[in-house]
Amino acid sequence: MRNIAVILAGGTGSRAGAGVPKQFRRLEDGRTSLEACVQAFAASRSISEIVVVMHPDHIAQAQQLLRDKAVTIIAGGSERWESSRNAIRHLATLQEEANILLHDCARPFVSQRIIDDVCRALETHEAVTMAVPMTDTLYKVESLKWKVESIPPRSEYMRAQTPQAFRLSLIERAYRLALSDPDGVAATDDCGIVNKYIPEQPIYIVEGEEANRKLTYASDFTCTL
Repeated sequence: MRNIAVILAGGTGSRAGAGVPKQFRRLEDGRTSLEACVQAFAASRSISEIVVVMHPDHIAQAQQLLRDKAVTIIAGGSERWESSRNAIRHLATLQEEANILLHDCARPFVSQRIIDDVCRALETHEAVTMAVPMTDTLYKVESLKWKVESIPPRSEYMRAQTPQAFRLSLIERAYRLALSDPDGVAATDDCGIVNKYIPEQPIYIVEGEEANRKLTYASDFTCTL
C-alpha cells in the first residue's frame, strides 16, 4: 500500500515574527522549514508521493521554491483541520486505498527513523501517532485565573507530535462524521478527529524524538540539529 506524505503548511505563523510565514523562514542551515520537510520525506524510500497544503496566497511562492521537487501543491483552509480535510478530499479522488501521513511543516527536523517507524506501524495499524513522554510536571489550572487546581501524574501523559498517519478510508470517514457534527469541528489535530468521531478505533503510538520539535516563536529558529 502506498504511503503518501501530506505536509501541512497553510498557516501564517504570525507568532514566529519576521513578517513572513514560518514555512518560508530560513533555518540555520539556510533551508526554509518547507524545504526541510519536503527533503526529509523525499529522502525516505517508504514514501511514494508528497502533497503540500499551502495557504492560497502563498502557492506561487511555494511552487517557485519547490520547482525542482516532485510534489503536488494544493490550497489549504483557514484552520488546520480544513487543510487536512482538503488533502484528504484531494487524495480520495484517487479511488484507491492508501496510507496518509499528515505532518506539520512547523516540524522540519523529522528524522528518517520517525518516517520509517510510522510507515512500518501502518502495516498493522490503521491509525498511528507520534508522542514523547512527559518530563515536566503538569499543572491543571483554573481557567483564566492562573492558579493551580491539581497536579496530575505525568506518567499518564505524553506530548503529541507529527506525522500522524491513517488509512485514507479511515480518516476520510472520521472527517465526514466531523463535518456533519451540528456543534462544528473541534479538534487540534487529526488524532483528535478520529478519537472523537470513531472512538472505538485504537490509535497506536510510535515514540517520537525531542529533536522533532515544533517551531512556533522567533527564538525557535535560532537552533538546529
